[in-house]
Amino acid sequence: MIRNEILHFQDIPNVGKAIEKDFILIGLKEPIELINQDPYLMYDKLCNITQQRHDPCVIDVFISAVNYMKGELPRKWWEFTKERKEQLSGK
Repeated sequence: MIRNEILHFQDIPNVGKAIEKDFILIGLKEPIELINQDPYLMYDKLCNITQQRHDPCVIDVFISAVNYMKGELPRKWWEFTKERKEQLSGK
């Protein structure tokens, strides 16, 4: 699938109804907008808007969606858990 032809968030691997709602809540309107996003800042914005801390695994899904929209091959969201843990620990 050509990335700029993706019209719906749920057409992105690992993105279901809940993550789609999160994207909309943080102000995204189209999947193509993910290309310029920082998954960690997206997560922070989500937590600030909802005034609650979400499961950090949401970051993994955000990473997978952003990377996919940037042209990377689709990968399962949990394949990004190690990267996220290292990033958040400062390694």
